[in-house]
Amino acid sequence: IKSNDEEMSHMRQMISKHMVESLSTSAHVYVVTEVNMSKIVKFVSLNEVSFKSQELYNLTYTPFIVRATIQALNKFPKMNASIKDSKVVYHKNINIGLAVSIEQGLMVPSLYKCEEKNFLGICRSVNDIANRARNGEISPDELSGSTFSITNFGIFGVTLGTPIINQPNVGILGVGTIKKKPVVIEDIRGDSIGIRSMMTLTLGFDHRLIDGAEGSEFVIGIKTNLETMNLELQF
Repeated sequence: IKSNDEEMSHMRQMISKHMVESLSTSAHVYVVTEVNMSKIVKFVSLNEVSFKSQELYNLTYTPFIVRATIQALNKFPKMNASIKDSKVVYHKNINIGLAVSIEQGLMVPSLYKCEEKNFLGICRSVNDIANRARNGEISPDELSGSTFSITNFGIFGVTLGTPIINQPNVGILGVGTIKKKPVVIEDIRGDSIGIRSMMTLTLGFDHRLIDGAEGSEFVIGIKTNLETMNLELQF
């Protein structure tokens, strides 16, 4: 029988080394919550044609998630920090590492100074970095300097995952697919069942620095930001 063994690609070897090092460095803990994305789904549906004619690329859900995360990081600076020896290093800027799936593996280029970007700026940055990653145009410098990472496995139809922290970050947000589900709706008239577009968020965090209560508060902050986002003046 012929052997089908093959050498791992250089990128796959680097990813493997990085992941194993992360697991041996950080005390990984996960918290999970569901987000009602119905308002955002409706907004995208109503505006995707005009957005594409204006910007020449598709309006996706990723910029909304990035924006909600930036808002939460502004409120919880510890989640935007790093651990160096016994010190907590608080980063001045919010640099989001955005995981992009490419043919050879996974690349996590950074969106720098996100706290300075408006929604349209986030849309343009996300589109630019995803395109350049898939076309092999990301410079080595753009693969470093992230302060928090986001990975969207929802694009593959996956509901829930437990991503490994991208060192030296102390947190990573895993984004599941959006699915229509029956949910209980509570109002002054009582409880009822309705169909809503729901998405699962998983926050992986480093328990050396972030406690369970802080991690929970942070991911609920992202959930609240998404569910209450002002969608009138986005672009």
